[in-house]
Amino acid sequence: MASPPIGIAGAGAWGTALANAAAAAGNDVVLWMRSPEQAETLAQTRTNERCLPGVKLHERIRPTADPSELASCHAVLLVTPAQTTREVTAALSRVLLPATPLVLCAKGIERASGAFLCDVVEEVRPGSAVAVLSGPSFAHDVARGLPTAVTLACRDAALAEELANALSGPALRIYHRGDVRGVEIGGAAKNVLAIACGAVAGKGLGESAKAALIARGFAELLRFARAYGGEPETLMGLSGLGDLVLTCSTAQSRNFAFGQRLGQGLSVEEAAGGKLVEGATTASALVALARTKNIDMPIAEAVEQVLSGAWTLDQAVDALMNRPVKSEH
Repeated sequence: MASPPIGIAGAGAWGTALANAAAAAGNDVVLWMRSPEQAETLAQTRTNERCLPGVKLHERIRPTADPSELASCHAVLLVTPAQTTREVTAALSRVLLPATPLVLCAKGIERASGAFLCDVVEEVRPGSAVAVLSGPSFAHDVARGLPTAVTLACRDAALAEELANALSGPALRIYHRGDVRGVEIGGAAKNVLAIACGAVAGKGLGESAKAALIARGFAELLRFARAYGGEPETLMGLSGLGDLVLTCSTAQSRNFAFGQRLGQGLSVEEAAGGKLVEGATTASALVALARTKNIDMPIAEAVEQVLSGAWTLDQAVDALMNRPVKSEH
């Protein structure tokens, strides 16, 4: 008897890449998207030219626009923008079995409520299992089968191990943990810090400044995680330090590229170019949560001030460089 398929909700670049990886791991995959036209085109051409041009869809993937086809899935990976998590979870809950695990693959904090995404899902689907998948990974690398390692966290340790085994394949290695909060904090906060690193690059402030931002940004990330129940060991791993280093190092990262364009003098709207930048939508919520617990996060606050228009980049740099001299730890 065939094993139940893995469901992927969202056919953007990351959703398509994860669908390919799950299929390469030996799973049948249901790839759900809202648009019937997009689903039909993807089924016929077997290439997501809009999001992952040149990457062929694995033969075990079945594109669909019918959410009821996710009902038979062993687990569903939610690969839609962070700010749509509540809406999409509610829609899928009408067709999914209560026992079907939902694996969050977006990285962010809900702006309207200031809630972590796992809490949003648990509010919408009380009693259902929720997991988080995060780590240093670019969609094009994963889709092309290049070696990548990420972390999957679930409070149910047995389920975390089961899902990690089911999704791990020839080129995607998945480690598992029980620290859901630490993994989702690492994923959300690093996007904000990547904007700062991109701005440093765009403004030509040098590699030394970028290295300092990564190190001090990681210190902020650790402080925030400790205050909100994350384990420091989690943040030292793939979903924390690993993801931070990758996202803060290259314009392949949409958040870094956005910050780079800000550093080159573009406005926030021009720098975004009409594309979703998760770090920009998360910054205000991250800083608000930090202020609630008096967590010192000067880099994240500087990013939020620039994005809100309260500071220029030069003012942000001055504010960071003129902070009182203190012990590093």
